[in-house]
Amino acid sequence: MLLLEDTSEIDNVNLGAIFTLGTFNGKISKIAMETAVDDINSDPSILSDRNLTLEIHDSDYNGFLSVMGALQFMETDTVAIIGPQTSMMAHVLSHLANKLHVPLLSFTALDPTLSPIQYPYFFQTAPNDLFQMVAIAELVSYYRWTQVIAIFTDEEHSRNGITALGEKLTKKRAKISYKAILPPDIRGKLSIVKQELAKVKMMESRVLVVHTLPILGPIILKAAEDLGMIGNGYVWITTAWLSSILDCKTEPETYQITQGVMTLRSHTPDSPRKKAFIARWNNLSKDSTRLNVYGLYAYDTVWLIARAIDAFLRQGNNISFSNDPVLTAVGGGNMDLSALSIFDGGNELLKTILKTSMTGLTGPIRYNPDRVLVNPSFDVLNIVGSQMRRIGYWSNYSGLSILPPEILRKRPPNRSFASQKLYSVVWPGGTKKQPRGWVFPRDGRKLRIGVPQRVSFLNFVYQDNLTHAIHGYCIDVFEAAVKLLPYSVPYEFIFFGDGHQNPSYNELIKKITMGEFDAAVGDIAIITNRTMIVDFTQPYADLGLVVIAPVKKLVSSSWAFLGPFTPLMWAVTGVFFLVVGTVIWILEHRINDQFRGPPRQQLKTMLWFSFSTLFFAHRENTVSTLGRIVLAIWLFVVLIIQSSYTANLTSFLTVQQLSFSIKGIDSLITSNAQIGFQVGSYAENYLNEELNIHRSRLEALNSPEDYAEALKSGRVAAVVDEQPYANLFLSNYCQFAISGPQFTKSGWGFVFKRDSPLALDMSTALLELSENGSLQNMTRFWLQKEQGCQHSVNDSEQLKLDNFVGLFLVYGVACILALIIYFCLMLYKFHQYLPQQSEPLSQGSPHSARLKTFLSFAAKKEDLSQRRLKRKRMSASIPAYHTEMTEIE
Repeated sequence: MLLLEDTSEIDNVNLGAIFTLGTFNGKISKIAMETAVDDINSDPSILSDRNLTLEIHDSDYNGFLSVMGALQFMETDTVAIIGPQTSMMAHVLSHLANKLHVPLLSFTALDPTLSPIQYPYFFQTAPNDLFQMVAIAELVSYYRWTQVIAIFTDEEHSRNGITALGEKLTKKRAKISYKAILPPDIRGKLSIVKQELAKVKMMESRVLVVHTLPILGPIILKAAEDLGMIGNGYVWITTAWLSSILDCKTEPETYQITQGVMTLRSHTPDSPRKKAFIARWNNLSKDSTRLNVYGLYAYDTVWLIARAIDAFLRQGNNISFSNDPVLTAVGGGNMDLSALSIFDGGNELLKTILKTSMTGLTGPIRYNPDRVLVNPSFDVLNIVGSQMRRIGYWSNYSGLSILPPEILRKRPPNRSFASQKLYSVVWPGGTKKQPRGWVFPRDGRKLRIGVPQRVSFLNFVYQDNLTHAIHGYCIDVFEAAVKLLPYSVPYEFIFFGDGHQNPSYNELIKKITMGEFDAAVGDIAIITNRTMIVDFTQPYADLGLVVIAPVKKLVSSSWAFLGPFTPLMWAVTGVFFLVVGTVIWILEHRINDQFRGPPRQQLKTMLWFSFSTLFFAHRENTVSTLGRIVLAIWLFVVLIIQSSYTANLTSFLTVQQLSFSIKGIDSLITSNAQIGFQVGSYAENYLNEELNIHRSRLEALNSPEDYAEALKSGRVAAVVDEQPYANLFLSNYCQFAISGPQFTKSGWGFVFKRDSPLALDMSTALLELSENGSLQNMTRFWLQKEQGCQHSVNDSEQLKLDNFVGLFLVYGVACILALIIYFCLMLYKFHQYLPQQSEPLSQGSPHSARLKTFLSFAAKKEDLSQRRLKRKRMSASIPAYHTEMTEIE
């Protein structure tokens, strides 16, 4: 043990530290912590009446010694402990800290599972490893890799970090494809490391992430170099352990095994205090070691404790300890547990640490509510030559960037993919070309591609009988896409099927999941249950299921002109023509001479006016405002009806009319007829499972000839098949046609194993084929070169009342409102008219007499000249009134 300072004149505040002093981080941390204690004791503004002491215990990477050191500190009234250096010991010592209420602060034990809920007295004074894993996951996503291999030692720190990495990669739609687990201590075990890395070398992924302790990491990289794994095609990403070593060492052999490697380092903003400390470092260390970022965190950790204790004392608290009666009772033999004391003010000091906010050598230091340091960020480094070249930064605020996080935090947050940027990287092997991140497994065989051995519709896939080469639309598309890949793909086609009937495509896909095939090429539909077990490329052909049914031509009828409307539509339209005539007559007959006369004449006028509006040929003028409004709305309705009738009649008379016994999938479902489907097609399962058609109604058909025979004989009422097959079938059989629209939407794609990176690259190649027109050319060549007979089928249907109910409703409401307004005005005028009648009401009931008078009034022509004269008198009286008022004034 090392006692830094002991004074009897003033009270001491005792701190403890547990480190392995034989490591780089241990040596650097010791110097930095001692310097921090000296600086604090020489600063009168902090702990002015107290002296800070620090006792450092060397654990020598030994868990037992770490525990013993902690117990000794508890016997000497220590208020806080810095350390331990490893996460494994942090888990153990945190239980002791919880019991004795002594805060435990570490800047190297950064295990994500060290939860503040479980260990409330444990503080991490450097960014948690969880943020490193987020940064690595975003690096993987940035370079569009989908699989990584994790290499780590089997101890708590590394194992928990890799678990967190797997979770973060999943959120980025990537994964750890293999975990290369090494023994907890691989010193002197290079052969074991090489044995595990040799397995990794045979695997597909070439993105390797190494997470381990600094003392063990170089052993892994040395083994990789010996196996030739730090070269072209490989991607090596390490956590911050590598930067902590390279910051301290300058030996060429250290850089030799790390060329092209990417690593992280906790980001510490530049500041005058940091530069001054770096300038002091050579004198402080006596040139024994160089400074790394953990030295800065060690210095800040001591200052953080000192400021918290200073605030604790200023609040009126005292530093006191007491014995735990439980420990006293347990003590026995040579174990003097009663000597362990509980820090009485431990809980208050804990709260004070959480509230402490300061700016240290590493930047702003304070804890957020979930006890994580604010603003975690990292430098992204690339080892080139004998230096670590910074290619960018990562922070939890802005992600990957080429600007320092402290600048970006002054701007609105932007985590869009376009905003993520890094400088160029020199990859292993000295290349600047980004590795694709995977290779074909080195087992000496080609990619085994299953191809359905079809016996019908050979345009898609077939084998040449002379050369035995495999050709067809699907094969041509696949080979064209492979040629666009930036690397060569060794493959071989292997037929699947017995050659007597089309194979089951579901069985072909199961062969891929079982490992018999690496991929499948053919007319394979992309459907939901298949995408759950394999990966598809993007579709290279759009398709869907259609209904093929027998068809016959309809002979044109002499009553074809009635076809565009249903009988109900004709009837309702005729009724509305009568309604418009009646409404206009009611609104006009009192004031319009053209709507007056003998009853027979008025009826003729009303009927003629109604039906003449169909051709906008009405001769009668409307005088009333209400009449004009009603007529304008009606003429708009007539225009819509007339246009719709003309368009539908044209379609009926000019397009060939076909008659189907089955009209689309809906009528097929409701019938009890047999339905044919192609052997091997997904149509069978779709009809049964999705449309609930019993399998007894489904009949398998193997070829176009079978289709034709089954449809002609009536064995099946219709055949359900995919659009491309239907088009080829109908090009040779004119007595059949597609009935109804396509009722599913799908596509054909190439099939690969789950998470195969080749699926993504092939999708990109297919997009390029589509953009340059090659895919369309192949489609025309194989699927549209046979025109055969073509049906021009009229899909027009009779227009129903439902199509125009809105128009009729609007017009009906307009008529009703006009009539209501008209009769209200009539009643008003009638009440004015009654007092002018000097004759007494006729004998009989007063109500019937009044009704007769009203009907007589309604039938009487209104004298418009008297209304005009009244208006003139009213307008003339206004100026006379003004003149009289002027004279009075």
